[in-house]
Formats: sequence, structure tokens, C-alpha cells
Amino acid sequence: MKNIYFSYDGQFYHQIRGGAMGSPLTLTVANCYMFFYEQQIIKQINNSGGLYFRYIDDIFIAINWPVRHLFKQIDKWNHFDENIKLSENIGSAVDFLDLHIESQDGQLFTTVYVKPSYEPYYLPFNSIHPLHMKKNIIFTMLLRTIRYCSTFQAYLNEREQLRIGLLLNKYPNKFINEQFQYILLKFNIDQFLTVNNYNNYRQKVTDSPIKEKVLIDYEKTMFVHFTYCSNMKTFPDICSDISVNILRAYWTI
Repeated sequence: MKNIYFSYDGQFYHQIRGGAMGSPLTLTVANCYMFFYEQQIIKQINNSGGLYFRYIDDIFIAINWPVRHLFKQIDKWNHFDENIKLSENIGSAVDFLDLHIESQDGQLFTTVYVKPSYEPYYLPFNSIHPLHMKKNIIFTMLLRTIRYCSTFQAYLNEREQLRIGLLLNKYPNKFINEQFQYILLKFNIDQFLTVNNYNNYRQKVTDSPIKEKVLIDYEKTMFVHFTYCSNMKTFPDICSDISVNILRAYWTI
């Protein structure tokens, strides 16, 4: 952290405060720093029956405090550490990361948030990329829709917005419907989602465990990176056969 140097306009500079943007170490140190900073705030929020969540430098708080009192507390928190300043966005609705959250008669309503500058550009269906990548786009986007949309109507609206974006990128409607159905089957849901069953099935999807990343033994596994094209589909098998033949020719037990 004390040895960060960079060049600009022919001059070399030594960074004396903070960390380099994009450095994995900087992110880890920042998270550790925020952990100790926020402990008193978390305790205060929990004691008042509120909710506190943080992702890196974005904080979400839901609490039943008068606005004047909340402003007073934020000003107090801003004096905890001269290196950290909180800027507030207070109201009954807020956008947190890619999630829109609002209070409706005491209940939290959520849906997908997209920035005003958002444009529905996806990997075009007529690109040379392998088919599984295009399937994964639909799977991931619809999974996010189910997880984020707290009502069936919000889910329908977001799903159809997703469909329109995919159609604009040349995805066949039949292919889109097949992938929409696949994600339900993936979570053992054998019925169409309706206003009556949406909450139960959404809870089932939300509670499903996240697949753990498989650890790779790099001493036994070799990766060959190459630019994908349609005539390279058989390359992995050919490469594997060549490797086996080499091992048979030169290795003895």
C-alpha cells in the first residue's frame, strides 16, 4: 500500500494516500476498513429494529426514524472517520445496485433497476459464439428477474422487457420460451408461474443453494485457450488424443 507508483504525462508519481484502483488488495483492505468503521452504525440500526446492508461502498438502510433524526445521525457518522464521508439518498424508494426497493404500505416492494442510459444489447444470436453462452444469458437474466421481483406483475413486466431485448438481438421467440421453461425445470418447478403460486415458487428459487465453485487441480488439468470458431469444436478432443499418444510414447511405468 505504501509502494504505489504510476506515470502520467511523462512524470512519475508516488501515491501517498489510498490504494490503486482495480487492485484486488485495495478492495480487500477497503472492505476490512469498512467492517471496523460500520460496527457502531450496525449496532445502532439493529437496536432500533432496522436493516443494514453494505456492498463495498454502497450502503442500504431501512429504518423507521424521523427524517430529521436520520440526517442528524448521518452527520454524526460522518465524524467517525475523516477518510469516509457518507452521502445520503433518503426516501420511501431507493435504487441499490441493480435492485429497486420501495416501501408500499409498510411492505418492501422490489424489482430490477436499470440505469436511464441502459440499452438492451446482448450477445447477438447470430454470432459465432457457442450456443451454451447464449442460453446462459437468458438463464442468468431470468433468474435475476425471479429473485428481484417481489410481485407476479413485476416479474411479468421485467420478463417481457427481457424478451423484447432478446428479440432485438435476433433470438428466436421459440428459443427464448424454451430457456424460460428450462429455468423452472432446473428448480423442479413443473407448473407455469401464476399470481397464486408465484410467491411460493419464488421463495423456492431464492432458497436454493448456490452451486459451489469446483476446485481445479492445475497439476492434473491443462487448459488451452483459443479464439472460438465453429470449426474448432473438435479441437479439445483432438488435443486430448494427441496428449494421450504423447504420454504413451514417452512415459514408461
